[in-house]
Parts: sequence; C-alpha cells; structure tokens
Amino acid sequence: MPFFKDLNLSAATAGFVAVLVGFTSSVAIVFQAAQAFGATPAQITSWMWALGLGMGLCSAIPSLVLKQPVMVAWSTPGAAVLATAGLAGGFSMAEAIGAFMVCGALITLAGATGWFERVMSKIPMAIAAALLAGVLARFGLQAFAAAQTALVLVALMLLAYLLGRRLAPRYAVVITLLVSVAYVVLRGQFNAGALTLELARPVFTLPVFTLAALTSLALPLFVVTMASQNLPGVAAIRAAGYDMPISRIITLTGVATLVLAPFGAFALNLSAITAAICMGPEAHSDPKKRYTAAVTCGAIYVLIGLFGAAVTGLLIAFPRELVLAIAGIALLGSIGGGLHTALKDDTHREAALITFLVTLSGVVIAGIGSAFWGVVAGAVALFVQQYGLRQKSKP
Repeated sequence: MPFFKDLNLSAATAGFVAVLVGFTSSVAIVFQAAQAFGATPAQITSWMWALGLGMGLCSAIPSLVLKQPVMVAWSTPGAAVLATAGLAGGFSMAEAIGAFMVCGALITLAGATGWFERVMSKIPMAIAAALLAGVLARFGLQAFAAAQTALVLVALMLLAYLLGRRLAPRYAVVITLLVSVAYVVLRGQFNAGALTLELARPVFTLPVFTLAALTSLALPLFVVTMASQNLPGVAAIRAAGYDMPISRIITLTGVATLVLAPFGAFALNLSAITAAICMGPEAHSDPKKRYTAAVTCGAIYVLIGLFGAAVTGLLIAFPRELVLAIAGIALLGSIGGGLHTALKDDTHREAALITFLVTLSGVVIAGIGSAFWGVVAGAVALFVQQYGLRQKSKP
C-alpha cells in the first residue's frame, strides 16, 4: 500500500503531536460546553465519540484520496461560545443539539455554494501568511512562557530541539518529544491515574429547534467557526503551498457536523494550528508525502472516539507545560515561514504586519476572534495604501 511506503517516523510523530496539541489544549473547553447544557457523563463521552470520529474520518479519508494533508478539528472558539451562551441562556441539551444541526447545515451551504472559497481567493498571499503567523505565534509565546512554571523541562526541550536540528533535522521534533516524555516519567509527573480502559458509547439526543437557540447558539457558532477556524485553516493550506478543493472539504465538514450533531458534534472545521504541524517540513521532507501525517492524526482521533475515556486519559496525563512547549517548538518552522512570506514583499509588508499584530493580539470583538479582525485590518490597510498609489498615478 503506498501509504505505508510514504509513512516515516517523523510523519507519524507529527500526527501524534498534532493530536496531543489539538486535543489537550482545548478539551477542557469542550467539557465546559457540554456541562453548560446539563450533559451527563454518558453524554460527555458521546460528545468525544462523535467529535473523535468526525475529526478522524474527515481528516484521514480526504488525505488518502487527495494525497494531501487535510486537517479537520473541532471549533475551539465555538466551544467557548457554547460554554458561555449555554450558561447564560439556560438551554437544554435538546435545544443545543438542534442548534448544532442548524450550524452544520449553514457550513454545508457555505461549502456547497463556494462563496467562502471565493472570498478567500481575494485575500493576498502576504495577508494570508501574516494571518497564519499571528495565529501560530501565540503558541510559540506560550511555549516559552511555560518556562515560568517548568523551567528545566522547557530548557531541556529547547536544547533537545536545537541539537536535533543540527544532528538529525528531520527528527528534531521526534527527539524533543522523546526527551520530554522521558524526563516527565522519570520525575513522576506523568499522571498515570488518568488512564482508564473504557469503550465510548454514543448517546442519541432528539433535537429541538427554537428561535432562541438559533439566534443565541447556532448563528454565533457558525460565525466564529467560519471566521476564527476555517479562515486561518485556509491560510495554513495556502501558506504550505497545497491546492485543495476547499469548498468540497468545507461541505464535508458541514455534512459530518449535521450527521453527528445528535451525538454531540457541535462544529467541525478546517484546522490551522495542527495543520501547520502536519504540513510543515518537520512532518516529512517531501511535501507530497506529508499527507501521511494527517492520516496518522485522523487515525488517532478515531481511536479517541472509539475508546473515549481511555485515550482521553492518556493525552491529559501529560503536564500542561509539555503540551505548550512541544506545540510551540513544532510550529517554529511554520511561524518563520509565514513571517518570511508575509514580509518579503515591500508593497504588502505594512498591511501584512498589521494583520500579524492584530491576529497575535487575541482581541475579541462582537464575539468574533482576532483571526477575522486581523484580515479586516490588513485588508483596510492594503486598500488605503493601494488607493493612494492609484490616485497618485493618475494624470
């Protein structure tokens, strides 16, 4: 099978790191969202089943078909919106499920009509690269900020990475991960008590559709998913140099959300952070074989869905500082590449820099994250600059 011929250790590690980073960095928010609607432990496990299968299958299958790294994740800002709105509005689980289905239908419509891809095609590459760099740079900052509480671990990981880059560049992240895990285990910081062996069971919830849930849950969930997740997700794809059928992939995530929503899949979308891990040179020296990292990531997500608490326990058993540090270190190449692409053209440099800084700021306006506002700010800056040049060139 070509997949196994193309797969190597660095690609498999990239897939695992992507899951480790994507899952552990936001699973607590998903739990909070579920609890905001009064979810039982069985329903929370069902959410993990639905989200794991949705992310895994929507990543692995298209990656195998297209031979390109398609990365799908749950909507982390969407989960944050749900956690806040759920507590404030007092919505039932049935109403929430109805809102998830409406959101899935809207995502499907956005993909099937192709309007989102058309909008993205109008954004200059420099702005898209700056957007991606701004999204990823926050993880780079968190990696080194983790040194405040785990100085030795972070310093050891950085040293392992630098030595790995010098001695075995392709396996630098692999070496860093192995060194950090060994250190954590030897120090007794691996929480083995979080490990349990249990299969997940899906729990079906009959949806209820209400106007209040539509306006307070479904529409905000759709907006933040498209603006804060799919937007930087497309930027990651473009920055990595891949030509994917964006509209069809977004349609797939919408359909998957619609089908799995009754079991707890609130919103599936393109990934940016974990995509950068699997699309970067650290995943594989050959861009045509990096799809194996995405397939590996998808397979692990499916295992998370099937085994629920068992795999969840394994991933959350690692110290938070290790997760933050490995994320930032694994993304160093993507951050540098994004900044290089964003700033190399003089005509777009200032607008790209504004996009980068606004995105990096993490500002949230009207419930919409900084990724969207970074693009808006950069587009406005570019328009003003180009309009001025056009006016000066007129006789």
